[in-house]
Amino acid sequence: MTRGIQSRSFLTLQDFTPSEITLLLTTAKQFKQMKMLGIPHRQLEGKNIALIFEKPSTRTRTAFTVACVDLGAHPEYLGKDDIQFGKKESVEDTAKVLGRMFDGIQFRGFSHETVELLAEHAGVPVWNGLTDRCHPTQVLADFLTIEEQLGKLKGVKLVYVGDGRNNVANSLLIGSAKMGLHFTIASPSSLFPEQALVEYAQEVARENQGSIIITDDVKKAVHGADAIYTDVWVSMGEEDLFAERIQLLQPYQVNGELMEATANPYTIFLHCLPAFHDLNTDVGKKIFDQFGLTEMEVTDEVFRSKHSVVFDEAENRMHTIKAVMALTLGR
Repeated sequence: MTRGIQSRSFLTLQDFTPSEITLLLTTAKQFKQMKMLGIPHRQLEGKNIALIFEKPSTRTRTAFTVACVDLGAHPEYLGKDDIQFGKKESVEDTAKVLGRMFDGIQFRGFSHETVELLAEHAGVPVWNGLTDRCHPTQVLADFLTIEEQLGKLKGVKLVYVGDGRNNVANSLLIGSAKMGLHFTIASPSSLFPEQALVEYAQEVARENQGSIIITDDVKKAVHGADAIYTDVWVSMGEEDLFAERIQLLQPYQVNGELMEATANPYTIFLHCLPAFHDLNTDVGKKIFDQFGLTEMEVTDEVFRSKHSVVFDEAENRMHTIKAVMALTLGR
């Protein structure tokens, strides 16, 4: 039995029970089916949604925008130069103003404390589109994709390879524990997640017949994996760390050899995107000029292989975001 999702903010998966996460995923599947069949689903007709972006994004912005429009709501994009957010007006004051004008607020930015302040003072549901600590809407899309590809979540062996303490890894850690996955983070020990979060996740995982392992032995970690997940080696705002991260994380690149080490021909590959798998980006070219790398966290071979479900995963951002908005704003 859920405690009720209506009128609640969506800041981290820690705030939601397994049954509530299941409800979000079930609702997302329904919206996806309706979208495919061309069935209108304008549950939020007349609602106004503020989309605050300190950090730019392709998937988060487009997913929230299309989700709003499909649900009948009006999205208003507010970039870092569009409002006085944190410059001439405090987060608290901005939250109180926007909460009187909008029915819901999405925030994508740096500090997790910012989204918490918005939720505390807005008086309307606030949704975390990404902070330095958590990326919960991404993990809902990841889980929907895993369910679609493997037919289940509970009992799935999911291995995250790379920077083990970034926002995606943190949210996968929490979500996997809640939903009973066997989740492993394989990363250098200097990039392990916070111990307090690991201990929390291990306790929750035991309650849900799952398990949590943190290791620096990547080849051992991926053996038997049903799904391998990776992310960029350097997050937005940390561009000065490329040299350090490349040295640390090159042994954790997802390549053909690592996929073969799973000993599972049906392992799927996930990535939240964007991915640096070729030289067709300015960043990729710059990294090649500086370090001679043609690929970083994943090779082009794996990215384009039959194992890759990254574009299904990207599409599922839209469907899961619809579920979050519809269930928290539902009449």
